[in-house]
Amino acid sequence: MTNCPFCQTDGGELLWRDARLRVVLADEAGYPGFCRVIWHAHVAEMSDLTAAEQQHLMQAVFALERAQRKALAPDKVNLASLGNQVPHVHWHVIPRFGDDPHFPGSVWSSPQREIAPTALSARRARLPALREAVVAELQNTFGGAQA
Repeated sequence: MTNCPFCQTDGGELLWRDARLRVVLADEAGYPGFCRVIWHAHVAEMSDLTAAEQQHLMQAVFALERAQRKALAPDKVNLASLGNQVPHVHWHVIPRFGDDPHFPGSVWSSPQREIAPTALSARRARLPALREAVVAELQNTFGGAQA
């Protein structure tokens, strides 16, 4: 595929990577802490990965979820794998709060409300702690790979 956004860029702020995948902090308005786990190779479906690759990918997703819960204390964490626009298996790992614009619907549904600027600022202030927690969780899970 030419012009693949996940081949041309990291797809967000790179937090951690190993030989198979990377974890990025996405720039999603209204959702500080929204991250993605992106498989490096062009693989469109989870079932195209070997069992060992599937396990590796999901270990990263679960480590990221743990990091978000520790650093951000969300009401819920949403996991989603869509990949309709890029040929890279990737998971969205999204911390959710009861006052976020779309709660209780998905982040892609119609907005229910606007978030208070003070709440959004408070969540953004926790991003340095999230960055540290992500690295710690992934290093603990996989040992020493780096961003």
